[in-house]
Parts: sequence; C-alpha cells; structure tokens
Amino acid sequence: MKWEPITFDELALEISKGEKEMSSENFQFWNKIKFTPKKWTEHEFGNEGNGFWAVAKYNNFVLYYNDIEEGFNISKFEKDREIKEYGAEQDELQYALIKLRKMIEYYKM
Repeated sequence: MKWEPITFDELALEISKGEKEMSSENFQFWNKIKFTPKKWTEHEFGNEGNGFWAVAKYNNFVLYYNDIEEGFNISKFEKDREIKEYGAEQDELQYALIKLRKMIEYYKM
C-alpha cells in the first residue's frame, strides 16, 4: 500500500477530535494560536507530501501534523512556512498542545 498525504478534510477531523478533548484553558490558548492549516516545508522527510500541515504557532514554535507518523509535532522555525526540525511523535492534538505550553513555560516566553 502506497503512502498518501493526509487531505485537508481528514486533518480537519483530527483537529476537531482534539478540540473536543481539550480542557477549557487549553482550548482558549488553542484559539489564540491556531490558524487555517497551511502546508509548511520540511526538507528531511516532508518533500514527498509537499510538506506538512502547520496548524498553530507561538513565537518561534510551530505545531504541525506529521502525516507520515500520523501525529502532531512541535518544531522551532526561523522562517515562516519552514519547519526546522522533523518530529516523529504520534501525539493527538490536545497532547501536543500541552507539550507546547510546557515548552513555553520552560523557556518563559
């Protein structure tokens, strides 16, 4: 079976599932940082699927869906629309968001 990138509609379902599982505090944060999903480049493994779907950003962190691993990941970025570090986590959205909040707290952003 050949790998196929996730479609926008399939991603929207993943996001919707994650939103339903978020605490009210995390949902408020999510609403501040999310944006309409856009494909961002990632040059280590992302070329075949024309990048990965980025869904939110805060300062220099981007939250994106890795459809090879089938999970949400966090990376730093230096240029908009360019994921700096490949992540192989298989997190659901609500868990990736919690990790992002912990990273922000750690770095005191």
